[in-house]
Amino acid sequence: MPLEKPSRFTRGTIVLIMIVQVMLGLVFVITPHSFPSMMGLPPAPGWTDWIFAQFGARALGFAYGMFVALRDLRRHAHWLTAMIIVQVIDWIGTALALYAGSVNLAQVSTAPFLPILFIIVLAQELARQRKTGPAKSQSRGFP
Repeated sequence: MPLEKPSRFTRGTIVLIMIVQVMLGLVFVITPHSFPSMMGLPPAPGWTDWIFAQFGARALGFAYGMFVALRDLRRHAHWLTAMIIVQVIDWIGTALALYAGSVNLAQVSTAPFLPILFIIVLAQELARQRKTGPAKSQSRGFP
């Protein structure tokens, strides 16, 4: 069965995920100390530059993963699954921080709603990929 391309909306959402991940990655890798002031938060202790840079590297890695997945969503569906997991954890963390009063809605910007959009779109695409058949294996003899 031939694989249909994902909708423009799905592709656009994946590109948006890539853009968000690249932006976060660059901010956290290049100028990790600037994030608190950008979000209207008090200055973070100096040691957070290290953990922010660690996060930034991972965000850039996920941007790359979304790029790879976009080229062949069926073969690289595991990147979509991983991003869904990341977005669920992000959303829970945001909700808990808002509930605790550690941050306010203006400070968390798009974090309360973009993960929900990303989860829905990626989960629908995964379901569509599963309906159209198994991925072609490129494992060269590995299970």
